[in-house]
Amino acid sequence: MTQAPARSRSPRGRHDREIIALAVPAFGALVAEPLFVMADSAIVGHLGTAQLAGLGVASALLTTAVSVFVFLAYATTAAVSRRVGADDLQSAIRQGMDGIWLALLLGAAVIAVVLPTAPFLVDLFGASDTAAPYAITYLRISSLGIPAMLIVLAATGVLRGLQDTRTPLYVAVAGFVANAALNAGLVYGAGLGIAGSAWGTVIAQCGMAAVYLVVVVRGARRHGASLRPDLAGIRASAQAGVPLLVRTLSLRAILMITTAVAARLGDADIAAHQIILSLWSLLAFALDAIAIAGQAIIGRYLGAGDDRGARDVCRRMVQWGIAVGVVLGVLVVITRPAFLPLFTGDSTVKDAALPALVVVALAQPVCGVVYVLDGVLMGAGDGRYLAWAMLLTLAVFTPVALLVPALGGGLTVLWAAMALMMTVRLVTLWVRTRSGRWVVTGATR
Repeated sequence: MTQAPARSRSPRGRHDREIIALAVPAFGALVAEPLFVMADSAIVGHLGTAQLAGLGVASALLTTAVSVFVFLAYATTAAVSRRVGADDLQSAIRQGMDGIWLALLLGAAVIAVVLPTAPFLVDLFGASDTAAPYAITYLRISSLGIPAMLIVLAATGVLRGLQDTRTPLYVAVAGFVANAALNAGLVYGAGLGIAGSAWGTVIAQCGMAAVYLVVVVRGARRHGASLRPDLAGIRASAQAGVPLLVRTLSLRAILMITTAVAARLGDADIAAHQIILSLWSLLAFALDAIAIAGQAIIGRYLGAGDDRGARDVCRRMVQWGIAVGVVLGVLVVITRPAFLPLFTGDSTVKDAALPALVVVALAQPVCGVVYVLDGVLMGAGDGRYLAWAMLLTLAVFTPVALLVPALGGGLTVLWAAMALMMTVRLVTLWVRTRSGRWVVTGATR
């Protein structure tokens, strides 16, 4: 996109088409990602309980390590889309290459830490004596694929910034299929056990990274962008990512505190909590897809100097967030009697989960607006504000959550605290959006 989009008779319809064109493929790619772990679990689960438990611990560690660096996708999307809007594709791809080089450096650093400390990390996560050897094996082998995973994050950000969410969808689906086939072949065909599962995942991730690199390199050559590492550019990418790293760590802390409090409520409550948390994550995929569209579109409008267009599409995406949130909330209420038996036959767990699910349902319209505004501010490159807002949210949520067991509250009250957390996020994001201080036009913020 080289200029601010021309205004048509129906700007709302144009915005809708842009949002749908980016959000739908993004949703597909987001859903495909957790299927990697599901495929590994299904294959390794037939090896034995100890192997599956080891995979669970190692996967939790890997997921945490990779999710911490999700800013590689977010910051890169914002930076690249601004330059696309400013009609500077060479600079856009150059910025994307800086993000990819940063991903490679961070990946190498993570390997250097994980390989020697794998036994300590596995023990820290409480793996049993029988599961620990399998967890260590899987973690050490899979850590070799972390640079590829981070390259995938950064390259995904590049393509999103270039207004392309279809390629990440195709790569994610192909990666899932390859991962499942490699796992089955190496675990059972080659008889490598859990090590085969780890190697299959590493190979699949490296294949995905290779495809992304081919796409980005072709774009770089087409537009005359340098592929060499630029220390100043890499440093700028890292600096842009620090506030988003703070935001992500704060959000992870909130989820960890919630799970820790649920564990103190009793076995039935923590079991119900895990079911609800899995549903919460699934609902987040749908809302995050709109946020991803927001990052790409807002950055492009601001890069093109079209502040009015950015405000208009922001308002339209808020409407989308509310509408999707309402639909998701209604679906949760309607399907909860059929949803819970898929996970448990324990009536005590069901009784704990049912009222908490109502709270989750009621919170979805709020969540819809939060995800959209989060994406808008990310697309605007307003990471510093997002970091402070999330730290404030963490400060408000923590004492409230910790008081739940002390005051005799149950799981429903805990999830009411989660709804309060989302409301605090809504207030902080809404205040910023209304102020207009996020609207900074130009190729860079």
